[in-house]
Amino acid sequence: MLKFLVKRILWLIPVVLGVSVLIFTIMCFTPGDPARNALGADASQESIDEFNEKHGLNESYLVRLGSFLKSTFVEFDLGTSYINGSSVSEQITSRLGYTLKITYIGILISIVLGIPAGIIAATNQNTWKDSLSMVVSLFCASMPSFWFALLLVMFFALRLGWLPTVGVKSWTGYILPCVSIGIGGAAGIARQTRSSMLEVIRQDYVTTAKAKGQSHSRIIWGHCLRNALIPVLTVIGSQMAVLVGSSLVCETIFSIPGIGSYLVTGVNQRDYPVVLGCVVILSLIFSLTMLCVDLMYAVVDPRFRNILK
Repeated sequence: MLKFLVKRILWLIPVVLGVSVLIFTIMCFTPGDPARNALGADASQESIDEFNEKHGLNESYLVRLGSFLKSTFVEFDLGTSYINGSSVSEQITSRLGYTLKITYIGILISIVLGIPAGIIAATNQNTWKDSLSMVVSLFCASMPSFWFALLLVMFFALRLGWLPTVGVKSWTGYILPCVSIGIGGAAGIARQTRSSMLEVIRQDYVTTAKAKGQSHSRIIWGHCLRNALIPVLTVIGSQMAVLVGSSLVCETIFSIPGIGSYLVTGVNQRDYPVVLGCVVILSLIFSLTMLCVDLMYAVVDPRFRNILK
């Protein structure tokens, strides 16, 4: 297990480096002038030249890329914002908690709703419960998270007045954004759970468990679900990327001071250090989450413990 863990951690290095080089290249060749955005449209050419010289924007692509990689992965410095001169590392540190709460609460909602829905559909195959679960799942999977978020705001915040429309001054402020991103993830998990459960409940050991007189709930939750969880865990891991993207959009909709709103502002203002810093941190978080999913395989299925040695 330790050898596998070390190997997977080492694999994070080229993944994060590759993402960093890719996003740096995209930002370099994206139309727009960071100096104009930072100094304003009325800035003189002398001010623009001084700005570009200060931030190294006059250097070649390879020189700038080398400086970025060195400062990020050697000096652990994400730079300063072009717009207000604030430290990107400090800004991300102060905002990271909001994004992580929304994302992980959202995936928890997806799991709590998705797995039971898939089990109900599988154990009641070709009945109205199965059809209802799959229709609702298909609808939720096809529904953009931002559109669902707006519907929740209109109904629960504006019409009923139960929940705040923006901000997270209290725990109630997390309800709408977390639910809005969790519903879509629950749909994918429910469909995968149904498919996996249908394969498992036809196995011989399930028939044997029934012949021994074990209860239906023990067979489903103790035998079938555990053996059906491997592909479900894979879907949960892939949903993390989707939920991170959805949380970035929801932070903008609900005016939450997380990494998402910070990243969107950086993109609009061509604030390269902000965009690069946010993407590097998000890629690292996603890579670590996928590592945890891989380790969960060994917890759920003992057969994977020999593979992970």
